[in-house]
Amino acid sequence: MIGTEFLPGQGLGNRLFCYVTARCLAEELGVPFVTAGWELLQADFLSAGPGQRAEELPPGVRLVRYDEAEERIYCKNSPHDMTRGCYIAGADPGLREIAGRADVCTLLYGNLQAEAYFRGHRGDIRRWLAVKPEYESDEYTADDLCILNLRGGEYRDKSELFLRKKYWTDAMALMRRENPAMRFMIVTDDMEAARELLPELPAYHFSPEKDYVTVKNARYLILSNSSFAFFPAYTSDTVRMVIAPKYWARHNVSDGYWASEQNIYDAFAYLGRDGRLCTAEQCREELSAYRRSRRFARRKRQRAWESDAPAVRLLSQKQALCRKLRRAADKLRRCAAGVGPESGRASV
Repeated sequence: MIGTEFLPGQGLGNRLFCYVTARCLAEELGVPFVTAGWELLQADFLSAGPGQRAEELPPGVRLVRYDEAEERIYCKNSPHDMTRGCYIAGADPGLREIAGRADVCTLLYGNLQAEAYFRGHRGDIRRWLAVKPEYESDEYTADDLCILNLRGGEYRDKSELFLRKKYWTDAMALMRRENPAMRFMIVTDDMEAARELLPELPAYHFSPEKDYVTVKNARYLILSNSSFAFFPAYTSDTVRMVIAPKYWARHNVSDGYWASEQNIYDAFAYLGRDGRLCTAEQCREELSAYRRSRRFARRKRQRAWESDAPAVRLLSQKQALCRKLRRAADKLRRCAAGVGPESGRASV
């Protein structure tokens, strides 16, 4: 038996990656699929079923935990990257070595986002994650409309993570090459972030299910470095072009590493800070060369900083000041516009 456990604090995208990777492995091994903490998935708008519940397994079945292999480097991007490390791992070959047994249920834990784990199962995934008819909508499906899925929230306090305006404007310029009359609309979890970065664009924060469906049914997509939009894009039968940030969670600061390598997907085009698009294959080739370089060797030799190291304390203080200034700016922006924090625009 193969399965996974949904944990408090995971976002929907993270939970779906755990679900899909574990279910694909169970399919390949020909063993039952098991979930623990099913109530935490919170995706009732999807057709996904729980398989067998870990809490209801028969006596004699032993639960075993498998933690996906990690790889991290330590760098001065942020207190997190200095003390806990920047996650750069690719696919863990150990997952393929798990044996399917009737008397043992192996629960998978980790990032579990590598396409290698579920490549070849796209049709299955489309069935498993099919949106229920009552939630479907093509309200924002149009040949001349591109959806930007902007991730804010806790990302806004992390300069290494929160995508800069240039990424979005460069991506929009590339979309206009596809259609000079292209219109743009933001779907976001953070209306303040949308107003700050791209105030000229209409922005919406619907319910989680409508945000998901709007992304899934778009013709053109510009994604942030968030797991939320992956499966809507991956299971879409309408999308024609998807642009995502090169280096993913370290688009802003990377000198060649990916955070993480797992987030290079075949169907996405990746936009670099230089404004150029790369295919997934080009990204993999560049990363392979980077991993053989002296720069990467130096990064691998760097050890973690202590949490009370002067450099860590200084960077933490700088981030705290930036948070205060950003919140003050948000408040002024709301007052000037006469809107609340979650107010959206009503027209496209």
